[in-house]
Amino acid sequence: MKFHRRANARTIGRVMAATGTALGASSALAMAATPAGPTGGESAAAAGDSGAGTPVHESSSGRAVTLHVKAAKNVLAHSSDRVRGSLSVQLSHQTVIVEALRSGSWQTVASTHTGRRGRFSTTWSPSDVGRYAVRARLADGSAQAKAKGRVTAYRESNISYYGPGFYGQRTACGETLQPDTLGVANRTLPCGTKVALRYNGRSVTVPVIDRGPYVSGREYDLTAATRNRINAPSTGTIWTAPLG
Repeated sequence: MKFHRRANARTIGRVMAATGTALGASSALAMAATPAGPTGGESAAAAGDSGAGTPVHESSSGRAVTLHVKAAKNVLAHSSDRVRGSLSVQLSHQTVIVEALRSGSWQTVASTHTGRRGRFSTTWSPSDVGRYAVRARLADGSAQAKAKGRVTAYRESNISYYGPGFYGQRTACGETLQPDTLGVANRTLPCGTKVALRYNGRSVTVPVIDRGPYVSGREYDLTAATRNRINAPSTGTIWTAPLG
């Protein structure tokens, strides 16, 4: 009787061991077939986008990357505008594409590579006067970001100013000129066209409110209030950019 009991116990033990081995193998197969989620404590949202305005992606080396971009805000058209930036991780030899937005489409204007600390610097030249948005992206598609604000490209224009002796009168665009009126006179730009003006580090954007000047070689007449806003000379050269 004791012999039969020991035999039955050994048989049950073998069955349980075999069953445990089979279950273990099944569990291992199930784990191997399950797709891995984000690792290192990274949430699914963090793996896609930080939600902070700057895209966050996985670089080609598998590291999360954000891109930071800065561009000079005021330049002359056809001159060099400096664009600088950095990656949130120190990845070197990454190809950076710089693009500018004008007239509704992004166009590649420069390319460069990151240095050993993940930083980059390059220049581009605005092809015409106006305002541009500027962005940079990694060529592998892992990160992209826009520079804050917009770049204004100007040209040099000869100007004069007017006001005293005309206050209270209606301009060619139908506005009553006053000492505090901001605006410019131009012979051809449509009334209401915004024009960016810059002189000695001061900028203002004002509308076309009148016709003139009628002195050869001068492009704009500034109202007295506009001239005072940027400390422009009574006659001379300043930077201007009609914004359409």
